[in-house]
Amino acid sequence: MSTLLAVRHLHVAYGKVEAVHDVSLAVAPGTIVSVIGPNGAGKTTLLGAVMGLLPARGDVIYLGESAAMLSVEQRVARGLILVPERRELFAAMSVANNLELGAFQRVRSGNDNLKEALAQVYQRFPRLAERRDQLAGTLSGGERQMLAMGRALMGRPKVLLLDEPSLGLAPLIVREVFSIISALRATGVSILLVEQNARAALQVSDYGYVLETGELAVEGPSAELAVNPRVAATYLGKAATQA
Repeated sequence: MSTLLAVRHLHVAYGKVEAVHDVSLAVAPGTIVSVIGPNGAGKTTLLGAVMGLLPARGDVIYLGESAAMLSVEQRVARGLILVPERRELFAAMSVANNLELGAFQRVRSGNDNLKEALAQVYQRFPRLAERRDQLAGTLSGGERQMLAMGRALMGRPKVLLLDEPSLGLAPLIVREVFSIISALRATGVSILLVEQNARAALQVSDYGYVLETGELAVEGPSAELAVNPRVAATYLGKAATQA
């Protein structure tokens, strides 16, 4: 299968205001695809429509079939999983309990070994293993992001949708999070990454799209976008043109 996820001519509106206009993109197996752009460009809205959280016109093709009739839960069960911008953890529950909830659909259907899945997440995120009995609400920002990603991985995603994973994090933690994202690709997880930190997103991704006021402005291999004069001047700063 050359494409795991394809979005074709997607339109999303809030009342009479169209937040996403005629957007098409694709995610191939084993790749990281980034969507960059300013705040308010429609990036989060795009992910919400792909997950079925928002009504939309156009086609979302997942695993070769239309996702139009699939509920959010059915999409998750098939391996299309979102890590939301706000992380949406259960603050009054432990790290371990938050992770276990990520595997709920698979465990209920008998398709997963919970202990094995937990062990794999703890191996990838040793800090979560250290804090497994700690309440999620007491974690640092970076730890909360790791927990949100770990919870998503408990669902065995085929395509992982990441919404602004660097939001609110210190630069050192941002580098750590993006290192984890890069490593996930080696496990076979494909990633659609929405991110305002264009430099970090293009460094880690294979292909990129620039979304501006709800429309695709530029697209191409990430290495080419990083030296594109328009992208460099707008999103990477002047130094990027010399990189």
